[in-house]
Amino acid sequence: MSLPYRPNVGIALFNAAGLVFSGRSHSAGPEVILPGFDWQMPQGGIDPDEDIIAAARRELAEETGVSRATFLAATDDWWSYDFPPYDGPPHRLAAFRGQRQRWVAFRFTGSEDEIDISKPNGDEPAEFSEWRWRPLNQMPGLVVPFKRVVYERIVAAFTAFATPMTAEGMD
Repeated sequence: MSLPYRPNVGIALFNAAGLVFSGRSHSAGPEVILPGFDWQMPQGGIDPDEDIIAAARRELAEETGVSRATFLAATDDWWSYDFPPYDGPPHRLAAFRGQRQRWVAFRFTGSEDEIDISKPNGDEPAEFSEWRWRPLNQMPGLVVPFKRVVYERIVAAFTAFATPMTAEGMD
């Protein structure tokens, strides 16, 4: 029997300039990070019976400290990726083949001093070591190759939010 996919939600957080939040990940275990491909957007597990948007808000707060964000859209489909082969020390994600994700886009409405990536994520270390705003279309080239197809789908799904807001849209 093959291993199941872990239900997961990913978050594309756009600022008013249309740039997306990216964090330098230092994940371990099956979510191995390769040099030069260590940037990604926030993501995390979905609790049983948890609403996708609620899960996205929870993960966003846990990984970035952000709580002020307006919902823009969510993908209807689940997109999956497989973990690369892993034979390292025991890890909670080793029980899964990979992750099956839905993605949620938010517009950041807070102040950048709200962003705090230094907090531990529950009993896990902090998800990111640094962060920056980037053009969405750069993200597929910055993420580990096993996530690249999903990131290309994110670009296609959320490109409309990757433009600066007009003065009317900022009210």
